Amino acid sequence: MIKFSILIANYNNGKYFRDCYNSLISQTYENWEAIIVDDASTDDSVEEIKALIKNDSRFKLYYNPSNQGCGFTKRECMEYAEGEICAYLDPDDALYPEALEKTINEFINKTDIVATYSQMMLCDENLIPDKIFASTKQIYNSRYFFNCPTQFAHFFAFKKETYLKTAGINPELKSAVDQDLYLRILEHGDISYIKEPLYLYRLHSNGISQQDAKQSAKDSFAKVIHQTMKRRGITRINNQKVPETYSNSQEIYQLLDYQTNKLHRLINKIKVTLHL
Repeated sequence: MIKFSILIANYNNGKYFRDCYNSLISQTYENWEAIIVDDASTDDSVEEIKALIKNDSRFKLYYNPSNQGCGFTKRECMEYAEGEICAYLDPDDALYPEALEKTINEFINKTDIVATYSQMMLCDENLIPDKIFASTKQIYNSRYFFNCPTQFAHFFAFKKETYLKTAGINPELKSAVDQDLYLRILEHGDISYIKEPLYLYRLHSNGISQQDAKQSAKDSFAKVIHQTMKRRGITRINNQKVPETYSNSQEIYQLLDYQTNKLHRLINKIKVTLHL
């Protein structure tokens, strides 16, 4: 039976962790472990987590002696993972009960894929579902896919053996960590889309992706895209030269616009051909 490693990088999300915990112990798939790495939280996270997981050996809690940031902590999670399939779950979010089972079945039925992703449900601060995140769509993996504009996010699961073929998560990244991971994994194979929400994403003021952090995240994403282009040996996008070194996000987003326009032209050509 395939083992599933759920990876949780925690920083100051103790008050939300109970929902995350309850969603794991309610899973219909039984062979899983939860690896939790606390990044020197200053709230009562460690106490809250310990109180919940104390009688369940499937949960394993580790600590960073000092605050290291998202990239470092998520990389640490992978160091402890024993499962053949891995996925990150934020401590302030949760999974639907059949999330692990449906993900595992996808890997069983499609043995050539390296990863899966699903839709995610946007929720309020109390984790009450509001609407499905609209930007998650079927992607077509290629050298020129950069997770923009057609995006995928949670619930993203991947083979550990594939992760080990990459350089791994960049420990210096403070944001855009997941996007960097997606792109590295997809350089080694295809992905399968599970067109239903398996992940409950909590929107709240303390979240790393909220408004006050958006510019920083935009800059980090641009750096990740530039590194991806360099790693893949892409020197030009639609006759526009990829800069040798990263200087600013505007250059990279202009390249993404060129690639997006090319994609839209291709889609329109297909529609005309098929009389859609």
